[in-house]
Amino acid sequence: MTSTEPGPRPGPASGTQLTASGLHLAYDNRLVVENLDLAVPAGAVTAIVGANACGKSTLLRALARLLAPRQGVVQLDGRALHSIPTRELAQRLGILPQTPVAPEGLTVIDLVSRGRSPHQTWWRQWSEADERAVREALEETDLTDLADRAVDELSGGQRQRAWIAMAIAQGTPVLLLDEPTTYLDLAHQIDVLDLITDLNRRENRTVVMVLHDLNQACRYADHIVAMKSGRIVAEGPPAEVITAATVEDVFDLRCQVITDPVSNTPLIIPMGRHLGAIPAPVSR
Repeated sequence: MTSTEPGPRPGPASGTQLTASGLHLAYDNRLVVENLDLAVPAGAVTAIVGANACGKSTLLRALARLLAPRQGVVQLDGRALHSIPTRELAQRLGILPQTPVAPEGLTVIDLVSRGRSPHQTWWRQWSEADERAVREALEETDLTDLADRAVDELSGGQRQRAWIAMAIAQGTPVLLLDEPTTYLDLAHQIDVLDLITDLNRRENRTVVMVLHDLNQACRYADHIVAMKSGRIVAEGPPAEVITAATVEDVFDLRCQVITDPVSNTPLIIPMGRHLGAIPAPVSR
């Protein structure tokens, strides 16, 4: 695994293009996202941030074709998602939902092997290439020794790595992750984010993830999309997007933004209502 310091950012890269134009997304009669345009930078890590119920996960679901737009279109390399055959789409775009659930008793290697399903047909069954993809995915996620363990016996961090291993084995150039660090302690959060960074840098995969932690988004993302009330209010490199004014607008939170001494990215220092009322420590 890598250290917590992301290091140099990768430069612009050519690759699979994922875009959204004029998106209107709704659940029943409740409009969640309205008239949204987005071009995901290819070969980079994009983090979608915003307050609860701002439309982050809804947007990700639309990008994954899990939610059909009321208006507008999502395109992959210029083709509307709804026009791409399901098997072909699964070979090009992977999704890790917020709280994935594995069948009881399913082993790690069986879960990871399911990532190869889009590459199977009635005339092409399990192959040496599939075997190699699963083996490499287990190695990349440090799960080889746990391959025969049941997924539901793993710790939270191990379980999340197993699901990411499945996505790695799937071999898609685009990977969408909905809050991949949810329910994990800090050490496991960093472990998962380092793994995602490794995957992006080593294989130039385009990654889009929803994150709650702004400081982690600044450290690990090349591109940040800040949402409020179903709209994008700012997007671009972390240093350009994450300012005190933007944080107050998006999160209704006063803060100071300084430079992270480890990653040289923006670091948000919240300013609570009682900040000035905290008593000084008593010297003894």
